[in-house]
Amino acid sequence: MTPINLAEKLSTFTAHWSPRIVGAFNGHDLMVVKVQGEFVWHDHPDTDDFFMVLCGELIIDLPDSTVTLTPGEVFVVPKGVRHRPRATVETHLLLIEPAGTPNTGDPATAATKVRI
Repeated sequence: MTPINLAEKLSTFTAHWSPRIVGAFNGHDLMVVKVQGEFVWHDHPDTDDFFMVLCGELIIDLPDSTVTLTPGEVFVVPKGVRHRPRATVETHLLLIEPAGTPNTGDPATAATKVRI
């Protein structure tokens, strides 16, 4: 058992929208990801979607509103709600979701998650 240094883990890759698993918690993946630009509109029919901004700024478009998150802020998109994360500057996030959850909501289009 050792602490997980999120900044150190984030320094090991440059790809955007490609989550890296850094740990586990009660059947959930703890992941870091770098984002910039727009992700696809999607939903997760069976699970909420947790976002925590570590640095940068994340915009989450929802069907009837937009949420903007800055460092230290958390937002949970309820299961089944369509959303589109986007960032105008490179932004680093902590994500928590049930292990095996596809990041697009569809296993056929989801990014492969790598454990680091």
